[in-house]
Amino acid sequence: MQLLLNICIYLPLVGIAGILVARNDKATKWISLLATSATFLLSLPLLFNFDIAASGTAQYLTETAPLIGGMDIKYLIGLDGLSLLLFMLTTLMGPIVILSSWDSIKKHLAGYYSMLLLLQTASMGVFASLDLIVFYVFFELSLIPMYFLIGIWGGKNRIHATVKFFIYTLVGSLIMLVGLIYLGYDAGSVMEGVSFSTDWRFLSGTEYTIGLVEQTYLFAAFALAFCIKVPLFPFHTWLPYAHTEAPTAGSVVLAAIMLKMGTYGLLRVCLPVFPNAFAAFAPYMAALAVIGIIYGALVAMVQKDVKKLVAYSSVSHLGFVVLGLFAVNVIGVQGALIQMVNHGLSTGALFLIVGMIYDRRHTRMIEDFGGIAKVVPIFAVMFMIATLASIGLPGLNGFIGEFLILNGAFNSSVIPQNAFAVFAALGVILAAVYMLWMYQRVMFGPLKHKVNEKLQDLNAREIGILVPLIIFMVWIGIRPVDFTRYSEAQVNELIEQSQQKRIAVQQAAHKEELPGWASTLYDVTNELASKSQNK
Repeated sequence: MQLLLNICIYLPLVGIAGILVARNDKATKWISLLATSATFLLSLPLLFNFDIAASGTAQYLTETAPLIGGMDIKYLIGLDGLSLLLFMLTTLMGPIVILSSWDSIKKHLAGYYSMLLLLQTASMGVFASLDLIVFYVFFELSLIPMYFLIGIWGGKNRIHATVKFFIYTLVGSLIMLVGLIYLGYDAGSVMEGVSFSTDWRFLSGTEYTIGLVEQTYLFAAFALAFCIKVPLFPFHTWLPYAHTEAPTAGSVVLAAIMLKMGTYGLLRVCLPVFPNAFAAFAPYMAALAVIGIIYGALVAMVQKDVKKLVAYSSVSHLGFVVLGLFAVNVIGVQGALIQMVNHGLSTGALFLIVGMIYDRRHTRMIEDFGGIAKVVPIFAVMFMIATLASIGLPGLNGFIGEFLILNGAFNSSVIPQNAFAVFAALGVILAAVYMLWMYQRVMFGPLKHKVNEKLQDLNAREIGILVPLIIFMVWIGIRPVDFTRYSEAQVNELIEQSQQKRIAVQQAAHKEELPGWASTLYDVTNELASKSQNK
């Protein structure tokens, strides 16, 4: 299984090699589809053989000797409850993204599909990495193909969107790199035989703690990079430009996969490694999340471009994910994890649908449509299901994620429960307003433009792209336990360990303030209390 995980991560690179050898547009498409389809099929045994009862050590672990002498930097990858579903989402979206561009991209096909395959490898690498240096390398690698996808195959304002996207994300990543270097040397000072360590298993364990002051600065460095990637308000301004100018496949990958790298980083790195700072910043981060939920919904409501409306809806939906993470309890974190998957499915489907109608009419303006449900009934049904999933209709996937997140916010011990949950719930209402209003204006009413009378309904390829996503939307909505069970043990352990580390750091900080004799008495008292509790 270790070998199979590595094959899944790097098989898209084999596809790139095949594209370079083929030098033929038709062969390029089929090689890309074959590589991504094989990756998805080979990833299924990783899901079916995953031990949901196991917690702690990641499964399918590949660990090499240190890559640099004296430094504990290893090629360390594996899957656990925090990463499995996101990894599977990435492999699922691979062939879907390739098929979405089958007829729409006409120039430089070899470069275009090579960038999509490279982006898939980088995304899988992020979710499977358990050494933070390896995580950082894959995290940065994902910027390169997205830069070219938007810059070469994007819309008329693609250069502005590309530069804004790249500068935002690169600045955050460089600040994170500084924090990562400091963290590595601090961990190395504790470990024997090495001067530097970025092994997540050690950094997240209870045996390694960081002082309160250091946690504050390191959390700020890492969280800034991840919040830009999410993007969390007020770091969101690059996203609408990137989504609007990117080709359909770029928008789908950006929404379904790349944005999750930010929320996943907060969960994977910030919560277990900086638990005190995570809890201390929780009210402020939750406030930004709620502002993003409402702000994104209000701005989406006034958009005239369907694609930009969906882009701003991502700002709103991902605010829910951040709120769930900073509730710092099992219900909230479980809700955030499943909502990451939900957003990838429903918003990815919406971007695919927008791309399909754009290929037919070469416009995304709401006013250029109206009444087309009579002409394209299959399209109307698919569009309606994705819309209802996005707004969180009970019975579809969006509902369970938002329900768990709001439930977690109500029961949180680190944020003002009722206030944040109530204001976040307004975002659900606003989402229904702007999504249903948009759908009504596009699909219903009189057929205002004669050119729309000749629109072609979805073909077999387009139906085949959307059906798997809709199946999962319904499946998660009806039986969410089939998916949340994969992360339950890991999330429980993560929350428990972070609480233990938080208490240990607080006790150490309190002890440092005491004189020598009082510090000794403090140790003796704690030891006696521990023994009494064990008895």
